[in-house]
Amino acid sequence: MNKISILIPVFNEKDSLLEILSQIEAVDLGLEKEIILIDDCSNDGTKSLYPKFPYKILYHKRNMGKGAALRTGFKAATGDIIIIQDADMEYNPADYKLLVHLIATDTADVVYGSRLADKRNNGNFLLLSYLANVTLTFLTRILFGTYLTDMETCYKAFRADFIKDITIKSNRFDFEPEITAKILKKNARFMAKPDATEIIARELQNLG
Repeated sequence: MNKISILIPVFNEKDSLLEILSQIEAVDLGLEKEIILIDDCSNDGTKSLYPKFPYKILYHKRNMGKGAALRTGFKAATGDIIIIQDADMEYNPADYKLLVHLIATDTADVVYGSRLADKRNNGNFLLLSYLANVTLTFLTRILFGTYLTDMETCYKAFRADFIKDITIKSNRFDFEPEITAKILKKNARFMAKPDATEIIARELQNLG
């Protein structure tokens, strides 16, 4: 695998976009990086930043939601691996290696990160969002018999040929349960933190 496509849904992210792009550029994955911004009809001045960017930028003529933005991004991606990156500062691109390694070594088709399994993020949830996420994650584990701690995490990495075969219909944040259910129904080689973290740490130690 030679290239990773990083999909960034953007809606009114003028204050954080430059910093998150700087962090992404600083991560060395040993792969060519294709950065794709999908602007979901921003109106806060975010678009004024784009002329200086060397990235692929896609536009929605009206605000359609994160799911629609990612659907657009999946179609445009040309990398062997696809990862989702939110444009705010909640997630650290330095964590990419923990997800990408399992796909690059053909150990998994899909890898999910987890904010709930990471003590660094314990204070980053609003109560209602936390309860909703825990409930949906629990139901997913019951329905599909899989270990999962954070279904709605932004950090999802996919083998491109696997995810491009899945049709996503959801336009907004209902994208998260839809993509998870369809991945599991398709019998993906699926891994999620903390399981993935332990395996990756061991693999990276062997490589070092």
